[in-house]
Order: sequence, then C-alpha cells, then structure tokens
Amino acid sequence: MNETGLVTKQSIIDKARAEGRTELTEVESKEFLKKAWISVIDTRLATSREKAISVSRKLGFPVALKITSPDIVHKSDAGGVKLGLKRASQVEKAYDDVIQTISQRYPQARLHGVAVQKMARPGVEVIIGMSKDAQFGPVLMFGLGGIMVEVLKDVSFRIGPLAKRDAAEMVREIKGYPLLKGYRGQEAVDVSYLEDMLLRVSDFVGQNPEVKELDLNPVFAYSDGALVVDARVILEEGK
Repeated sequence: MNETGLVTKQSIIDKARAEGRTELTEVESKEFLKKAWISVIDTRLATSREKAISVSRKLGFPVALKITSPDIVHKSDAGGVKLGLKRASQVEKAYDDVIQTISQRYPQARLHGVAVQKMARPGVEVIIGMSKDAQFGPVLMFGLGGIMVEVLKDVSFRIGPLAKRDAAEMVREIKGYPLLKGYRGQEAVDVSYLEDMLLRVSDFVGQNPEVKELDLNPVFAYSDGALVVDARVILEEGK
C-alpha cells in the first residue's frame, strides 16, 4: 500500500515477488485490472469468518466465497467455491467448509483466506485472454466463456496492440456471435462495450510488460455493459 493506504499496482507486484510467486491471486488480479478501468466485480479478501460476514453485508447478499491461495488454480474442482449465499449464517458455514476442505485436501497449500464477491446477475459468458508469443509478442483472444471455451474452443485471436477494427473483427469472427446479438428472442448484449473492453485489455497489456498471461473468464456480457467475474494474471519471471 502507499502512504494513503491505497493498494497500488506496484505493491501488488512487489508482494507477489516477495512471496516467490508469478501468479496473482484472484483478488490481486482484479485490483490490478481496476487500475486500467476494466470493469470487474467487487471482490474482497476475508481472512476470518467474521470478516467474511462483514464483507458480505457490505457487498450485499447473495455472495460467493472462493478460496484464495497461490497454490490452488482450479478452485471449483478443489472444493474451494461456495455460491449463492443469502445470509450471514450461510457465509459462516461456507467459510469453515472451504477452509477445512482445502486444508485437508491440500495440506501444503498457502491459504490467504477467501475471496468474497457479490453474485453477478446472469449474462452471456465470454472470455478475454492474452498470452505472449516468443516471436510476435502479446496475442489477444476473445470467445465464448465459461466451460464453453474448453468444449467448443470458439475463439478469435489478434496480435496486440489492438485497433478498433481489430476488436470489432474479433467479436464478429466467433461462431457464437449470434448469441451476442440476441439468439431466439434472448436479449442482445452491448457489443460495442465488449469491443471497448478488448481495447482496454490491449492497452493494459501494453502498459504492463511484466504481465505474461491474462485470463478473464467468465466475463458476463449484458445489454448495458460487461463485468469481469473471474480473473487470473501471471507475471513474467523476475520482471
């Protein structure tokens, strides 16, 4: 933190480096992205059940709890996620369950606590990502998100930095584009907002060369915007 008590981009990076990590936690990743004016769901770290309850009340129910550990990548598969918690008693039980489950299954894992976030309203799930190619540099990705990206692999790619035309083409190239335009009476999403989010991510990558990989999945797309629900940032070694 800086002298005003605010979390800075450099403090996030320095903390990870000091702990020998290249992967930021979900809370850290979202804080990092917020510095680039990328819309992310409010997510806060709780290191006790009392703090989890307090944060839940501040954010407003229902909430989700997710284990925060640099050693746990697939939180759901590990039993580290609880969704749709509607009252304090559920948050208290969920906190204890998550910590106990992870401690038993992964006794060597470093536990920072749990991430508490308000449940996002449903939307069309998309993914925005970036990885660095040894020859071409940052390569950005867009596609259908959630588990669909693993099943359908319906994605498009462009070498960064992106221009407005690149972002527009990426969105329209995927086979699932009709879902974004309102398939069979479903509400259409704000495609221009998604394009703008791609451009913001491209700018974020350009301004932060220490970022090696970026995975925003899912991003919930709505008729009035889009929201990053889960995020993963990996840093370059030693930068």
